[in-house]
Amino acid sequence: MSAILNRRTAAAALTAALLVPLSACGGSDDEKTDTGASASASTSASAPAGAANLTVLAASSLTDAFKTAGAAYEKTHPGTKVTFSFAGSQELAAQVKQGAPADALVTADTKTMDGLKAETNDASVIAKNRLVIATGKGNPFKIDDLKDLADTKLKVVLAAPEVPVGRYSKQILDARKVEVKPVSQEPNVRAVLSKVELGEADAGLVYKTDSAKSGDKVVTVDIPDDQNAVASYPAATLKQSKNAEAAAAFVTWLNSPEAQKILQDAGFQQP
Repeated sequence: MSAILNRRTAAAALTAALLVPLSACGGSDDEKTDTGASASASTSASAPAGAANLTVLAASSLTDAFKTAGAAYEKTHPGTKVTFSFAGSQELAAQVKQGAPADALVTADTKTMDGLKAETNDASVIAKNRLVIATGKGNPFKIDDLKDLADTKLKVVLAAPEVPVGRYSKQILDARKVEVKPVSQEPNVRAVLSKVELGEADAGLVYKTDSAKSGDKVVTVDIPDDQNAVASYPAATLKQSKNAEAAAAFVTWLNSPEAQKILQDAGFQQP
C-alpha cells in the first residue's frame, strides 16, 4: 500500500512540474488582453497628432507676411493646414460676432480685439506698424509732409474711420490740425493703396509695410515718429474654435523667433 502511494505522489509531482512551463509560456486570456491594450496605448501615445485645418481671420495689411508665415508653419507642423481670410479688422469683427467658422483672429488694432472679449481668449500683440504717405509714381505733387495733404487740388484717399488705419489716419491728421477731404473712404488699407497705384488718387495714408510692397508704383513719404501713430496687432484664439489646441499653438508660434523674423522682414516692428 505504501509503495502505491509513493508512485501516485511521484506522478502528481511530475505532472505539476510539466504544467508550470506551459502556463508560463501561454499566459491567461486576461493577461493577453492587458498586454495588447498596453501595446495599443503605447502606439497611440507615440503617434503624431491628427491633421488640423485652421482658419485664421487676419487684417488685410498682414496678407503678404502671413502667406509666408503660413507656409513656414505648415512645413514645420506636418498635418496642419492654415487657411487665411484677409479683410479690414472691422469686417473680421463682424464675421466673428456672426459666428463665422474660424479658429483664430489677428486685428490691426487693440480696440477691435478688445470689443470681442466675449468671443476670444486672451490676446497677445505679435507686431507693430506705422503709417506713411503713399503718393503717385514719381510724386508729381512733391508731397513731403502731412500738411501737404490739405491741398484741395490733390485727390487724397483714406480708409473709412471705422477701419483701424482710417482711425489712425484721423488721429495723426487731427493732431497736426490738417483738414483733408478725401475723394473716397475705403474698407481696408489695401484698397487705399490700390487707388494710389492705379492713379485714381494722388496720395493716401497707408501702413509702411503695404507701401513697401508696391515697389516703384508709388513713392513712400515717411512720417516723423512724433507725428505718427503706432498700430499694434493682437492675436487670439476664438472660443468657438473646434481646433482649440492647434489654434493656440499657432497663435503662440506667431511670437516665436521664426515667425518674428518673417514679420520683420516684411517691415513690421517687434511687439
